[in-house]
Amino acid sequence: MDTTTHHDLSALFSQLGLPDSPAEIQQFIQRHRPLPQSLNLSEAPFWNASQVAFLREQWHADDGDWVVQIDQLNAALREHPAPSDLEQVDCAATPGHPSCS
Repeated sequence: MDTTTHHDLSALFSQLGLPDSPAEIQQFIQRHRPLPQSLNLSEAPFWNASQVAFLREQWHADDGDWVVQIDQLNAALREHPAPSDLEQVDCAATPGHPSCS
């Protein structure tokens, strides 16, 4: 009998105390990626202390119910954004913007 608890990414975000709708999850990922490969997920600067503790505890637990979803979030945060996801700047309208120099 499979006694494993199955969670989805929305449930992980809820557990972390973050907005958990698909659109809000996508916004979170877009805002924080790409996370450097040299940085552990739990060391990212956008987590609070309780989120860090939860991520570390679940990642290192032998039977962590959340490992699959944490790994999924980790992978999503390490992807580089698609060109269509990047900010488009009109340099004629905002000549002082850093990308317009």
